[in-house]
Amino acid sequence: MDNIILIGMPGCGKSTIGVVLAKVIGYEFTDSDLLIQKQEGKLLRELIAERGEEGFLKVEEKINAGLQVDHHVIATGGSVVYGKRAMQHFQEIGTIVYLKLSYPSICNRLGNIRRRGVVLRDGQSLKDLYDERIPLYEKYADCIVDAEGYGVEELMEQVVQTLEQYKERSK
Repeated sequence: MDNIILIGMPGCGKSTIGVVLAKVIGYEFTDSDLLIQKQEGKLLRELIAERGEEGFLKVEEKINAGLQVDHHVIATGGSVVYGKRAMQHFQEIGTIVYLKLSYPSICNRLGNIRRRGVVLRDGQSLKDLYDERIPLYEKYADCIVDAEGYGVEELMEQVVQTLEQYKERSK
């Protein structure tokens, strides 16, 4: 299967870039957070409130690990990297692109992170979460695109160029 899977912190532009990228390269677009909400019939924040962090992560992993699509750009939730089964599945069905953004930029882009359905443990700060996730994003990424300072079109172009370079190296 030939998919492009976007990973990264909440607010880095996965969903925004994903839609534009899909249009430009002729793929379909899937937002895994919206898929979770549709299948569970609840908002992410409601799922987290009801099932707790671990319960939500299990649902997220199950839905992502079961995603069977081809020629899709998939924007994942920021916490998808905690699900080993889901990430192994994504490695099998496509190219994983990490949209890297600095902590100050993430802070500037995010509003109420609880309202967005961001998984934070009790007492965990956004900085703690950022520091915890960065090594996981880097571990699973086939490609890393520095998203710092780019608008939507420019970042989408950076992703396309990075993917073309990756495919050339992979031949």
